Amino acid sequence: MAPVTPLGPDQLYRRTDPILFDNATTGDLPDVPDFIGQDRAMEAIRFGVSMSRQGYNIFALGPSGTGKYSLVRRYVEQRAATEPPPSDWCYVNNFEQPYMPRALRLPAGRGKLLRQDMERLVEDLRTTLASVFESEEYQTRRQSLEVEFQERQQESLQQLQEQARERGLALLRTPAGLAFAPIKDGSVVSPEEFEKLPAEEQERIKNDVQVLQEQLQKALAQAPRWEREFRDRKREIDQEVADVVLVNLMDDLYAKYNDLPDVVTFLQAVQKDVRERLADFLSDGDSAPTDTAVVLPNRAAASPLLRRYQVNLLVDASENKGAPVIHESNPSYLNLVGRVEQMAQMGALITDFTLIKPGVLHRANGGYLILDALKVLTNPYAWEGLKRALQFRQIRIESPLQMLSMTSTVSLEPEPIPLDVKVVLLGEPLLYYQLANLDPDFNELFKVAADFGNEFIRTSETERLYAQLIATIVRREELRPFDSSAISRVIEHSARMVSDAERLSIRMQPVVDLMEEADHWAGEGGAEIVTAQHVQQAIDAQIYRSDRVRSLMQEEILRRTIFIETEGEKVGQVNGLSVLQLGTFAFGHPSRITATIHMGEGEVVNIEREVEMSGPIHSKGVLILAGYLSSRYALERPLSLSASLVFEQSYGGVEGDSASSTELYALLSAIAEVPIKQSLAVTGSVSQLGQVQAIGGVNEKIEGFFDLCNARGLTGEQGVLIPEANVKHLMLRQDVVDAAAAGRFHIYPIRTIDEGIELLTGIPAGERGRTGKYPKGSINERVDARLQELAQKRAEFDKAGKGGEGKE
Repeated sequence: MAPVTPLGPDQLYRRTDPILFDNATTGDLPDVPDFIGQDRAMEAIRFGVSMSRQGYNIFALGPSGTGKYSLVRRYVEQRAATEPPPSDWCYVNNFEQPYMPRALRLPAGRGKLLRQDMERLVEDLRTTLASVFESEEYQTRRQSLEVEFQERQQESLQQLQEQARERGLALLRTPAGLAFAPIKDGSVVSPEEFEKLPAEEQERIKNDVQVLQEQLQKALAQAPRWEREFRDRKREIDQEVADVVLVNLMDDLYAKYNDLPDVVTFLQAVQKDVRERLADFLSDGDSAPTDTAVVLPNRAAASPLLRRYQVNLLVDASENKGAPVIHESNPSYLNLVGRVEQMAQMGALITDFTLIKPGVLHRANGGYLILDALKVLTNPYAWEGLKRALQFRQIRIESPLQMLSMTSTVSLEPEPIPLDVKVVLLGEPLLYYQLANLDPDFNELFKVAADFGNEFIRTSETERLYAQLIATIVRREELRPFDSSAISRVIEHSARMVSDAERLSIRMQPVVDLMEEADHWAGEGGAEIVTAQHVQQAIDAQIYRSDRVRSLMQEEILRRTIFIETEGEKVGQVNGLSVLQLGTFAFGHPSRITATIHMGEGEVVNIEREVEMSGPIHSKGVLILAGYLSSRYALERPLSLSASLVFEQSYGGVEGDSASSTELYALLSAIAEVPIKQSLAVTGSVSQLGQVQAIGGVNEKIEGFFDLCNARGLTGEQGVLIPEANVKHLMLRQDVVDAAAAGRFHIYPIRTIDEGIELLTGIPAGERGRTGKYPKGSINERVDARLQELAQKRAEFDKAGKGGEGKE
């Protein structure tokens, strides 16, 4: 087996040559022509935006910072600019059912005109009608009518008075009403005098009074009918006079809106209602109307007349140049579908159609609506409200309690408004997959998935495009120019962000943050142009602000509170490497992994698993290495050992299989009783066939062990074993690269367990010969011999145990 050689400096870090950009600054580079690396997502958005069928709404899924919102907004605005503006929407009073306001749809800009026309109509009616009803002609006609009915009443009473006089009686007005009394010589007879009259005379008078009283009752019974006739006649006159004004004003509106049947119907209802409520126009403007709606015990407006005939302009598209594009940052239920507000009056909450407020669905109707999926889902009832609107293609304004049928109070029920909107949700991939699996309506409503990646292939061409993207950001954010070295350093850091030398990050927000901070440090230093030094200063400052915990952990190792060896040799002990993620900062941390063995039945005990500190992937890795031992060393005999593995001084959970090769090395060392170099650390997962497989966080792991070795002093013997498959992911810090170039620190690419154990022990691993034996003194021969020894002892032990049972 050929010895493993350390990687060279050029394999540890892939540089971007500033010559690639002709040593230009960002001021010399053009803007990026399009979004780079998102071809799949862009095609999905183009399709979704242009598809007009129901249910083809878009879900843009991808990590934050990948430009989902910017790209979606750009394409949606481009499409919206070519489309006609949406209609205006208004709510008006339903005079027959005031609790069910009517919705009116008008061409863009005409809703505002209708509102103004109705305000002007009410004011014109109030002033004109008041003037007409105060005119001499009207007053004369009214007075004539009043005189006519007064004369009719007087005539009826005069006839009774004449009959009474003929019978010697008089019709008198008393506090109790009209009454008949006998008279003599022009004077009313007193009760005493009446008692002195002959009995026959008294009887005659009583009979006459009774007859006349009956006639009086008949005459008085005619009064209510005459009153009704008077009011009807007066109303006819009022309406006749008002029609002269009303028809003249309404005809102008009919002519203006004759192309809108629904508006004409509304105007006809207004005209009918005004004719029936003329008294309201003649009363004090601050007084409440005599008639009130069911939901309004009292009107709540300075001018109730104006409110009754007012137009509630819900959506005004007069300023729109194309279809609306709306992004709602707070998509609560009420913000989405609208609400009916209430106001306090006389200790009661009241409402009417003028208090209906639009939601974002109203404002985006006829266009496009962009929402954050997580915010919609975390706002109570917002997701259900949005789905219902999209399913039924209408906006129904009702409170959450109404939607859930949990309220019995009387409120408004506005007429639903037809909905025609393209909704784009932005969210993380996990959220998309959860909705697709758990919500049966989701796939019917959001049929287009725009899948945003977070990286793309790094080539000379894509590096040039990335440089143009950097130039675009510089101009957009008004930063100082970046020279070619700064551009190169930003591109290199982009590759480090995705931990891959052959890829670049599309998550632009961290890149923009880095550029802004580099611009800040350039300004602090009085520089006019940002250089690679300023970019590196920004990177170092970001790390310094976040690495307090890392420094504390390393300090505990240096103080030997936590035991990690970087020199010497130990049997059954290996330095493993893990990655800790704290917020946006990740760093590598060495761990001491130990293994012990004894005679047993082939069981490998994962101590973390026994105490429920091991995750399922880590437990899987331990089972895999157990399978490797059995398949390689126990083909013809049972595996007669028990082993235990543990992460020493680990007080948290362990997850992932990146330490499975490390645990296997420790186990092989313990079985063969061969010490392992503590100057080396190991990472990599293992297969049952002994292959060392790729892992994540390789850069952080190497740097974590390097920092510890560097703090103790580099000896030239220290290094890290990594899977060969991870070499393409290396983008190490400059100090690590420099140490490797000087031969003071080494990174070894490992393909198999045999390569790794040979490097860790300094002893050949050995391969089976034709006889099935391993070379004498090799690691595999020692392991095989030890396992054979344990198997023989186990057989002898079992035989002795059976013999003892027989003697008894």
